[in-house]
This record gives sequence, C-alpha cells and structure tokens, in this order.
Amino acid sequence: MTNFLDPAILFFIFGVFAGTVKSNLEVPPQISRFLSLYLLMALGLKGGFALHKSGFTSEIAFSLGLAVFLAVLIPIIGYLILRTKLNAFDAAAIAATYGSVSAVTFITATQYLDQFDIAYGGHMAAAMALMESPAIILAIILANKARASYSTELSQKHQSPGIAKILHESFTDGAQLLLLGSMLVALISGDDGQKLMAPFSIDLFKGMLAFFLLDMGLMAARNFQGLKGKPPLTILYAIGSPLSHAILALALCKLIGLPLGNTILLMVLASSASYIAVPAVLRHALPEVNPALYMGMSLGITFPFNIILGIPLYTFIAKQFL
Repeated sequence: MTNFLDPAILFFIFGVFAGTVKSNLEVPPQISRFLSLYLLMALGLKGGFALHKSGFTSEIAFSLGLAVFLAVLIPIIGYLILRTKLNAFDAAAIAATYGSVSAVTFITATQYLDQFDIAYGGHMAAAMALMESPAIILAIILANKARASYSTELSQKHQSPGIAKILHESFTDGAQLLLLGSMLVALISGDDGQKLMAPFSIDLFKGMLAFFLLDMGLMAARNFQGLKGKPPLTILYAIGSPLSHAILALALCKLIGLPLGNTILLMVLASSASYIAVPAVLRHALPEVNPALYMGMSLGITFPFNIILGIPLYTFIAKQFL
C-alpha cells in the first residue's frame, strides 16, 4: 500500500487516467527527452559515487555476469514459448522486447529501495546497460533465420543490420553513453564531486521522476489500444513473463549468494521490458512486425504492472527467500 502513496506512482496512475479518458494533457517530446536524459545522468552519478566507495569486488563481477546471462537466457526462453502460437517474426520481436530492460522501471525500483533503506550496489546501473543489447542481437539472428527458411528473395529484401552495427549503436546510443559517462565522471570526481552534484542529482531527482512517470502514464494508456485483436497469448505473456522472469532471477541470485538489494534490482531488470531502445531497432530490423504489438504489450501492460504492483511484490518475495 505504501507504494500507492508515493507521489511518483500517483502521478503515473494519474497519467494513465488522463490518457484513458482521452484528455489533451501531454508532455512535449523535447521535455520528455530531457527528463529521460536527466534521470539516466543522475542514476549514473549515483552509481559511480557508490562504486568509488566500494571498489570493484568479486560480488560486482558475479552481479554483472549474471545480468548478461539473464539477458541471453530470457529472450531464448521467450521465443520458444511464443513460437508455439505466433509466427517467427512476432515471436522474435516480443522476445527481444522482454529480453531487454526498462531504465525507468529500474530507476523507480532504486527509489523504492531508497525509501525503505534497502542497500544496493552502484554497479547495478552498469548491469542495466549490459542487459540492453543481447536480446536485440538474438532477435535479429532469429529473424534472419526465419527469412532464410521462407525464401531467399524475402531475406534479401529485408536485410537486417549486422551484429557489429547493432553493438556499435547500442553502446554509442546517447542515453546509454550518458549513463556510462556519468558513472565514469562520478568515479573520477569521488566524494568532492558527490557533494557538488548533490543538489542536481539527489534533491531534484524525485520531482523529475514524478514528472516523467506522468508522461509514461499517458503513453501507457494510449499504447494499450494497440493490443486490440491480438492473440490471447500476448496478454498472458505480458503479465506472466515478468513474474516468471523475476522468479528465475531470484533463484539464480540465491544460488550465487547476492545480497537483497542487488537481487531485487536484478529481479526488476529481468521482469522489465524495453519500450525505447528495442522498438527503435526493431522498426528497421523487423519491418514485418507491427510496432503496436510489442509496444502495446511492454508499455501498455508490463510497464504499469511493474511500476504499480511488481516492484513491491518482487521485494516481498525476495525478502521471504533471502
């Protein structure tokens, strides 16, 4: 219940309501882009300052390795499940969307943990960055395989970008680069830098997040309409996969022995779905798939579920098993 009283969550719910009743309330795209970049910069600074204090440990190495492993395993499992009811292209697109991550869901989760004084490592921001690309690469490979099996002509008509290009775009994408660059700046500047940047990266953070979640609520309500007429499996997957992916992450974290805060954040990352980076690539790499399908699932169902119910639920479950 405490999560529902959080101003940022309430603004998200308000945004969903405004979008549902078809209000003309909107956040200009330029403002939305600025808020997104601000949140990533603030998150990177926070993670970098924490890393400066802790240093690089074996626990950090295990966390990052597990993050990459989940980013590879989840889209493979998703594709095999979705392929039973959907064509190869739709299955690959959805698997990529759910194999990648949502930065805003992660940022909201860090605020939730801060609210309840649950410690977590600053390196988890780097884990989020590492989980962005593997699912996209797998989706391109699966789509190319499907095209080759259909016809050589179709494969040539819709030639997907190469893996090297995808990797380059992923790691030089402005948002990703800002996140990693901010972590590096914080690592170098240390405690003195933390004091100087606190008014920007800490004091303003909650208000900026609330404003951004208002915009996300508006977008979620509008994207939900894209699921009309889609197979029931897509609705079931949009709700069921976050829970199953979170449980998978919990089991692996317990096996390795990661602490509570890092485990919760890996559960959140595993359960989230991309609605920015992956759709931007898939529009060109998988033109056979209507973006309304994966955008409607990730932003219309999974994102609201995780923001409102998922984060406190994953925290509760993790506390029971760790």
